[in-house]
Amino acid sequence: RTAIDAAKAVNMPAENIERAIKKGTGELEGTIFEELTYEGYGPGGAAIIIEATTDNPNRTVAEVRHAFSRNNGNLGASNSVAWMFDRKGQIYLDAARLGEDAVMEAALDAGAEDLTREDEQYLVTTTPPAFHAVQDALRARGFTIDSAELAMVARTTVRLDGADAERLIRLLDVLEELDDVSKVFSNFDIDSAHLAEAEA
Repeated sequence: RTAIDAAKAVNMPAENIERAIKKGTGELEGTIFEELTYEGYGPGGAAIIIEATTDNPNRTVAEVRHAFSRNNGNLGASNSVAWMFDRKGQIYLDAARLGEDAVMEAALDAGAEDLTREDEQYLVTTTPPAFHAVQDALRARGFTIDSAELAMVARTTVRLDGADAERLIRLLDVLEELDDVSKVFSNFDIDSAHLAEAEA
């Protein structure tokens, strides 16, 4: 449900959504897909978690390991970095169109943990069990949700700048481009100026 909502939010064609659902549920004939998680460290000691859906785990781990080794990172063992993250629901709403008090009241009444403002958006944070209930409650109050996902949220961050920041952004880009990779999370903290330079 979360993936479908996210796909619709970015106007993904219906046939692509259908194919992704079949891939995820193993309905594509003769193909069995697995959901796997990989962990490792990037430049500057940034922790990275990769979520993938694959019909060939050997291929996927080889591609992920290659991405790490070619970009100054190290693929780690299971739980080498997962302990640094918590799984949270994240729901984003347009701050320009909505009053903070009204959104906060609706979110907290529905069981959300917190509401913060990030630039032009409100971020509502939930536990995984409350994720869908909070979304439903916000929609019932007439609020439009820009996007929502279950994410691995870092407990603490690692400050990076200069070459380490550039190398980490390059590694994350390479990982996100892999066909089997669905999500990439990291605990880096890079100031906006360095981030813009690294992504340029």
